[in-house]
Parts: sequence; C-alpha cells; structure tokens
Amino acid sequence: MDRSKLSLVVALLLAVCSLSPTSLAETVYCDLQPVDPEVTYITTQVSEGCVAHVPNATTEVHILFLKFPKDMSKLELTVQMPKQNGTRPREVLVVISTEKFIFLQLQNPGFPLHLAYDPSLVTFQKISGVNVTQLPVFTTKIQVLNWARTRGAITSTAELNDPQNIFLHLDQAPRSPSSCSPEPLMDMGHTLEWTPRTKALVQGCRLEGVAGHKEVHILRVLPGPEPRPRTVTVKVELRCALGDPGAVLILQGPPYVSWLIDANHNMQILTTGEYSFKIFPANNIRGVELPDTPQGLLAEARRLNASVVASFVELPVANEVSLRASSCGSGLQTSPPPVQTTPPKETCDQELLMSLIQPKCSDDIMTLVLKKDLISTLRCSIMSLTFWDPSCQAEDRGDQFVLRSAYSNCGMEVTENVVNNEVVVNLLSSSSPQRKKVQCIRMESFSLHLGLYLTPQFLQASNTIELGQQGFVQVSMSPSIPELMLQLDSCHLDLGPEAETVELIQSQAAKGSCVSLLSPSLHGDARFSFLLRGYMVPTPKAGTLICTVSLRSRNSLEAHRTASMRLNIVSPGMPGKLSLGFSGVPVAEVRVGHHDGPERWGLDTQQGGPQREQPWEEGRTRASQQPRVGSRAVSTRWRAFARDGPGGQRSRPLALLDPHGRWLPSLEDQNQVWMGWCWPHLS
Repeated sequence: MDRSKLSLVVALLLAVCSLSPTSLAETVYCDLQPVDPEVTYITTQVSEGCVAHVPNATTEVHILFLKFPKDMSKLELTVQMPKQNGTRPREVLVVISTEKFIFLQLQNPGFPLHLAYDPSLVTFQKISGVNVTQLPVFTTKIQVLNWARTRGAITSTAELNDPQNIFLHLDQAPRSPSSCSPEPLMDMGHTLEWTPRTKALVQGCRLEGVAGHKEVHILRVLPGPEPRPRTVTVKVELRCALGDPGAVLILQGPPYVSWLIDANHNMQILTTGEYSFKIFPANNIRGVELPDTPQGLLAEARRLNASVVASFVELPVANEVSLRASSCGSGLQTSPPPVQTTPPKETCDQELLMSLIQPKCSDDIMTLVLKKDLISTLRCSIMSLTFWDPSCQAEDRGDQFVLRSAYSNCGMEVTENVVNNEVVVNLLSSSSPQRKKVQCIRMESFSLHLGLYLTPQFLQASNTIELGQQGFVQVSMSPSIPELMLQLDSCHLDLGPEAETVELIQSQAAKGSCVSLLSPSLHGDARFSFLLRGYMVPTPKAGTLICTVSLRSRNSLEAHRTASMRLNIVSPGMPGKLSLGFSGVPVAEVRVGHHDGPERWGLDTQQGGPQREQPWEEGRTRASQQPRVGSRAVSTRWRAFARDGPGGQRSRPLALLDPHGRWLPSLEDQNQVWMGWCWPHLS
C-alpha cells in the first residue's frame, strides 16, 4: 500500500472514531474522587416491602423492620392520615421491629394511633392519643408477621437500612393487591417515604484538556423496580461569591421521570424527560436524550465545555433531592482525608442520654438503670448520677448504673397520686449538670377490682361460671382518676396444676376466637368477654382469674398492677332452671346452638304456652317462628330446651343467637345470665 492510500485510511478511521459517542467517552480523562458538596434525598424504595389495599379492615397494620449499623440511633417518624368524609375512622397500628436501641421521636399525628415495639429497645416520649403495646421478643420476620395478623389486616411492610426520617401516609392504595406479600427492592409509592441517615456518595473530577472554570453538577436517578410516572423535586443551593456561576445542571433518569427544579442561581439545564421550575411549575419544558452511563454523562459535560465536574451522584428512586455546595466557580473542592495532629474531641449526645432515663416504679420504690454500653455508644462520660438530693447517688454495678430510692427519701415530693423527683447528671464534657424530672404513680393509693358478670350489662357480679358459659370481666380502679387510663396487658385462667392454663389476653390482644375485647365503661373500666370450653378433662371445679393491667397518665407515666379473683366452676346439668327471655329483643329469627347435638329442640313459655319442636340438623338450626315483639308480648318470656328424642327427657337449655351472630340474654331466678359456646364457624 502506497503512502497516500495509507494516509487516507488513517484519516477515515479518525473521522469514524470522532463520530462515535463511546469513543468520545473513552477519551474523557476524569478520576472521580469524593468532594465537598452534600446530597440528601427522600426515597420510596426499600430493601423489601409490600403495600395492600384493605378498605374494609377495621384495623390496618403497618410494619417497619429497621436495621441500624450503630448500637443506638435517633429516628423521627411522621404518620399522616387523610380526612375521612363521613366514614368511620380506621384504627391504625404501627409495629416497629429492631435489633438495636433507638430513640423514637413521633410527630403528633392528630388522631388515635397504636404503636407496638419492644420497650427494652425503643425509647419513646409518649404523647396524647398514642397507645403503646409491648411487642413480644421475636427472632424472625415470620414471627412478627404472624403476630401482626392477629391484630388486624397487614396494609404495608417495609425493611429500611439506617433511616433518619420516615413518612408514613395512610391513604388507601386502590391499585395494590388485597394481601401484602413482601418483595425485594419494593417501591412503596405514596405509602412510605424515608430519608437515609448516610449521605449519598458525591464525587467530582477535573476534565483534562478543557480550559476555564465552568462547573457541571450531574445527578443520575437509577430505574426503580416499577416503571411508574413520578416527579423528582431537585433543590440546588450554591454559595457563590461573584453572582451567577454560569454552571451546568445535568439531570438524567428513566423516561417516566420528570423534574421540578428549585435553584438559587441561574444555571444551564439539560434533562431527560420533561422539567419545570418551581416558580413556574405548570410550564413544562421538553428535555433531551442523554447517555445513560456515567462515562457518557461525563462526555456530555465535556461537550458543554465544562472543565470541572463539581458533583456527580447516582441515587435510587427518589422523590426529593437536595444538593448543597459551599462554594462555586473556584475549581474542584475535594475532600482529602484530614491530617490529625491530636485525637478529635468526642461529643456526648446529651439528648439521647437523657432519653434513657426512664423510671420504673414498684413497691414504693423508684428505680433508674443506665447501661454502660449505651453510655459508651453515645460517647458520654458520667461523673455522677444522683436524685435531687445529692447524697442519693447511683450505685456502680459493673455493667450499669442503678439509682433507686424509696418514696420517703432522696427529696421525693409525694402528692395524693404521684411521686415527683429530679435526676441530676454531671458529664465530663459539660460544665453544667443535666437535669430531668421523673415521676411515679402511687399504686398504694389505688385499689383494683376484678369482677365476673354473666351478662353484657355488667349489672350483678358472680363468682361462679358454668362450663360452656360466657363470662364478662370488668377491671375497675378505685378511686377513679380521669387523668389515668387503665389498659389490659394480659389475663389468664389458672385451673390448677392438673389442667392447662386458659390464656385469655396476651400483649393486650385477645387470645383466640373465644375471647373478645369490649369497649371500656363510661368510667374507663377495662372489659372483655370469654367463652369457657364446655368439655375439659379433668373437669375443673375452681380456678383463679389473673389479670395484669397498665395505668398510664397524660404525661407519659406508666405503672403495672396485677389483680386476681377466685372462681367456682360448675358442670352442665347441675340443678338450676334457665329460661331465655326475648322481651324487647327485636329479632325475627334466632339460631340455636348446642354442643351435645340433641335429636330435637324447641321453645315454650314460662306460663306453659305452646311448645314448638323440630328436628336437630347438623348441630345447628334456625327457629323461624318466634314470638313477635310488641306491646302484648313484652311480658312473655320464652325458653329453649332440647330432648334426647320424641317424648324424651329435656336436657339443659340451649344457647340462642340473633341473625347477626349475637348471643341473646336469659333469665335465672331474677338474675341475668348469659349462655353460649364458642363456635367460630357461625357468622
């Protein structure tokens, strides 16, 4: 090949290479290094999660699985519920599952909210309208999910890595599935937004071969797991000493992403999709096609004659992004590792430390415990820990400090219902002591009464219950204090060493379908009902009903108390006539249930009125011909009975339900009683 042809081939190759975008990227010499600008963002993407649409649920449950790299972290949680026009407000339970200690700051939601967490790991400054349930100790997600299903319909779950802020929106998501099945890298949509504590990695470089000081800021939003339209708000704050810097802002993302830009300086804008400015949000401007690789974006910056990449950052799916740069127009502001001549002075997180001071009250003694490993995590050094009386100092027990005193010592201020004091903490890093007021409820000034009733009217207490009978329990406090709220923590029926314990309430939740939590009385008494099994081996004759309750005040005080009562248990068929009263009961038909399954059943009146009998069908049947409720029938009382066969001997009375599955009251020697057995298959 002669020299002229060789020169032509080389020229053609150079021309082709110059037209190739990949070759242009390959010629960009840019060594990306960490730089000063700071980028924070709010995202809807979680490590694992799900969202469900449960419009008919009476209680919706949202579960947060939180992971933190540090032993102690601070978390801000905001829960928002839209206004419900004319509809019954839903109950909301937020479950917080974590393995590290967190200090929870909850923004006042303005509506009743239930929180469930492990109090040994979560410190929460309780606020009005928020009820707290103790979350049992679980080791797996499945255990948490199974427990949550007993409390309501799971509406969302989310696993978050080191969150700083969480925004939970309780709007129903009609396009979501009817059940929640966690998926990896889930986009929670409008249901949940959060801010990671760790700042995004921001890098920069100098583009070789380009003169001047023109800067470019490049933001790349990566595709999410679900391609749905979204608008990303980008706020840019540049501190420029000489006016507008003439900088370039490049925003690249999936085609379904548009941009809303809020910048404090004039900038040259290049984006994919569409963009608008915050001052003119309705004026959408069509973007351009941009490379979707880092090298391609750097090449685009060089094409715009930018000499410095002041910031380059890649983010997951985001709703809001904030970019702050401390300087502009003065070249690359790198962040070299500092040269330390002396060890840095560690700062104690005093706010978190004081949040750990939570008194425990029992037996006329106030106790406070501070674990040393948590104190060390907060980089604090405690010189002294005392009550208001400085002579009452904490005891060093190796791995923890313990400060305790009887209500009669250490400067305790004792009122009728509350005991007040102050904890004083002297820190090595502070010249003035830190102080926190602490209080205890005086439990000896209250008495708890546990009562068993056999009707839902709670008119006359009883200490006897029949196997297969429904009991109604009320826990009352005397004297009644409006500022204190009584809540059931747990209840069980101890039938002695030879029988299994009957669990009724655990972790403030009904245990099984035979137990129902009832609305409190007008005086705030806690109430629930339970159905005692009709068949037990061996047959118990007595038992002890034991309930543990919490007393909570408006200013976050909390105390626990246990009450118990002895019950006599009688077997079915023992002497005693039961008649079922229908006076004033507006029903057209009733259902009759009996656990033995007799051959026939019927109704008659106490006055010897007509008997109506019909065959028993598959353990349940209906009585469609009932006495009409009216002025003439008010004084008539009807009773249900069963026979072993036509003309056979009557067995014990039956249990009657109305068409809605509610048990009907009965009458026993002028005393109200309540009959029934637990049949979950009855609607």
